[in-house]
Amino acid sequence: MPAKKEYLSSSGQRAVKITAAILGGYLVSASFHLLLSVVTHQQEIVMLTSTISLFLVWIGLMLLSFLARNGWKILGIYLGITFLFSILIYLFK
Repeated sequence: MPAKKEYLSSSGQRAVKITAAILGGYLVSASFHLLLSVVTHQQEIVMLTSTISLFLVWIGLMLLSFLARNGWKILGIYLGITFLFSILIYLFK
């Protein structure tokens, strides 16, 4: 039985959600792990464990972006968080 049309996203929203999931989720998870390595001063340990935990965080952020109603909002939030983490990385260095 097909879903009701009112619950489905438009094709533009779907494309923005996919972009937010793939690109935005990866940028947030990568910048978070870089910030963690700068703050804790244990770059080797964080980079070794980030090979697994980065993908777990990325998958969680992907799921979160598809649960959101507005793809533009979630993409803006992801880019804002990435920008905030980048500023904090710059300040802690």
